[in-house]
Amino acid sequence: MTVTDVGPVVARPELLTLLGRTPLVRITTELAGPHPGFWAKLEGLGAGGMKARAAVSMLLGARERGELRPGAPVVESTSGTLGIGLAFAGQALGHPVVLVGDGELEPSMRQLLRAHGVRLELVDRPAPEGGWQAARLARLQELLAVLPDAYWPDQYNNPDNNTGYASLAAELAVQLDHADVLVCSVGTGGHSAGIIGPLRRHWPALRLIGVDATGSTIFGQPARPRLMRGLGSSIHPRNVAYDTFDEVHWVGPAEAVDSCRRLARGSFVSGGWSTGAVARVAAWASRVHPGAVIATVFPDGPHRYLGTVFDDDFAAAHGVAPSTAAVRPVEIPHPRATEAIGWARCTRIADPLQPATPRSERNP
Repeated sequence: MTVTDVGPVVARPELLTLLGRTPLVRITTELAGPHPGFWAKLEGLGAGGMKARAAVSMLLGARERGELRPGAPVVESTSGTLGIGLAFAGQALGHPVVLVGDGELEPSMRQLLRAHGVRLELVDRPAPEGGWQAARLARLQELLAVLPDAYWPDQYNNPDNNTGYASLAAELAVQLDHADVLVCSVGTGGHSAGIIGPLRRHWPALRLIGVDATGSTIFGQPARPRLMRGLGSSIHPRNVAYDTFDEVHWVGPAEAVDSCRRLARGSFVSGGWSTGAVARVAAWASRVHPGAVIATVFPDGPHRYLGTVFDDDFAAAHGVAPSTAAVRPVEIPHPRATEAIGWARCTRIADPLQPATPRSERNP
């Protein structure tokens, strides 16, 4: 069977009733020390995870514009999380889904995607520039050339990605009386851009803290191989709304592993790399802003990470044992000033594709 043999999918629009409406919980588990607590939106408990919101939005937007015909295949590059969201959207809206992953995609995620009916293409080596991400995108272009009427959502640069999170913002506004600080992981830039605008209409003084991965280029750091998946990027997504951030933290895998495991033991809710990273920063924010209401989003649950984040052998082999995790961030004066090799923080936000001038930087 070749990749062009994608069969029809019967639309199940009733699945859309499962989208969103995830719970909000109070987290007080010690994370790098005691803290007053923060609120976490558990997107991993929603059908298709957090990115199902974006996936449905991107496919509906493309259909409305005539870019995606009924029943046509959808092709996208993913490290896993959006893949599950697209599998959900494809079933709900009646589109076969072809995903391009890579050699580091966990076996459990490969099995899960295929179980949901996805056709999975894997690239076997990273590109010399841009790593696995660039290699996946190159294979994606080859598939678009051979799949008739195929649609590429282009999650990193598609504004419908951001729009999909309007429902998440609305739910947070109902579930919280007030918020002072919002902590968001940044990969495609979609959910931070999609929720900060609506929430600032409710709470104009709301501060936004972005959480990136060490080795990610999004906020102007040099590109390096990244162990964490779904957090950070080797390219510069156009969906990132740089002018909305008040500060950025780069978090390393040891801090994420330590936080995920502490959450699992102390809160019974946990997740993967992004969840551990935002939890670490949200706990820090609750310590340094006493009395403030801190909120964050846990993008997914722990199940796909049993062989990585929660595996002692994996952690030891990659040098990310919880005992090596930093307990506080190092302060960096500017994203281009020095390389963050562990948990670091910067209050000077710069769009790396623009000159470093006051016009392109935000100084809170």
